[in-house]
Amino acid sequence: MSLELDERQHAMLAEMGVRLFQPHSHPGRIDGTPPEPARQAPPKPALTAGGDVRRPQVVVPVVAQAARAPVQTAEGATSGVELMQWDALAQAVAQCRGCSLCNGRRNTVFGVGDRQADWLIVGEAPGENEDLQGEPFVGQAGLLLDNMLKALGLDRRQKVYIANVLKCRPPGNRNPEPQEVAQCEPFLRRQVELLQPRIILAMGRFAVQALLQSNEPIGKLRGKVHRYNEIPLVVTYHPAYLLRNLPDKAKAWADLCLALEVLQQSGG
Repeated sequence: MSLELDERQHAMLAEMGVRLFQPHSHPGRIDGTPPEPARQAPPKPALTAGGDVRRPQVVVPVVAQAARAPVQTAEGATSGVELMQWDALAQAVAQCRGCSLCNGRRNTVFGVGDRQADWLIVGEAPGENEDLQGEPFVGQAGLLLDNMLKALGLDRRQKVYIANVLKCRPPGNRNPEPQEVAQCEPFLRRQVELLQPRIILAMGRFAVQALLQSNEPIGKLRGKVHRYNEIPLVVTYHPAYLLRNLPDKAKAWADLCLALEVLQQSGG
């Protein structure tokens, strides 16, 4: 899949506030920052003679695979998950009462998308809208994610699967507790095993911590290719964060371009 953007995709990027930067004096730098003042970027993306958008060159460093931490779960709550197929796994999530989050939920949020997906997008936890609808990334954050995907020619129902680390909403949208993440981790791990995606995009601090077992800030983990069970993984910001920090949308776009580059290098 190439990143040739048509007028519709340019309009989506413009609405997102994303500006594509040309390569500058540091090839391979993809942190989304604009060129140095002496080399101001033009107000619109530069096009080649064929109409393609010039994208920064990407140098993909190799990062050691994160070690899997032992999972502490309520006795019997996730028994046999490693052998479940899709329907049984979804039912196990819907019936799970392994932690206190089950007491306040309206719906579990299992995941949505193509079960033959190349892309797996992992968020943190359901919010109020997700709890009401039983689907991840809805509301304004979901709309932003959809626009970002459409700018790459992707759709949440085709070649993309979206899931959260937690399957139940924390009260008041508070941060997930470590024991809650540990309880849900076997479900997410089995989703990855069933999907066998070609690229994972981890969105937000808790998704990154759960998948990479790292407490490093996202800013230090961006721009590199990590591994989860031998699957390439790219770190980026959560769309809800981007709605509060508009300048970082350009960095998130660079992260998506890196993920696409990795996929293309693997033959996608």
